[in-house]
Amino acid sequence: MERSEALQAAKTAELDLVELSPDTDPPVVKIVDWGKYNYQRTKQLQKSKRKAKKPEIKQMRFGLKISDHDLGVKCRKISEFLDEGDKTKIIVVFRGRELAHKELGPKLVERILNVFGDTVAVDQEPVFAGKQLSFVIRSSHAKVKET
Repeated sequence: MERSEALQAAKTAELDLVELSPDTDPPVVKIVDWGKYNYQRTKQLQKSKRKAKKPEIKQMRFGLKISDHDLGVKCRKISEFLDEGDKTKIIVVFRGRELAHKELGPKLVERILNVFGDTVAVDQEPVFAGKQLSFVIRSSHAKVKET
């Protein structure tokens, strides 16, 4: 149908002519009540946004002198976060004289990453800032091995 005919048909129906797909040849248009159409489209977008899960960044803190058992417990909790689709920021906290031994931080990071094996990917490399070493990991969709 020609553009002028479509506009005339919309005018006689006292509705609006809305272009749905401008990129197709010929363009797809529809005769609708613009206010109602726009309201329904907005509501649909809001509904789809509500259903979409945004990955959160969870956080787990580790002390430098953590035992193997405590490390395992915290790593299991991190694996729960990762299974839910959340990224996890891991912070290694240095207290007092521990700052004199900054080389222990990367060793603890290695211990943590060895627990997960190939099941995690490092999103943000370990960065030392102030009294803490932090990095971000995300799941690479596999199960965590036990310690």
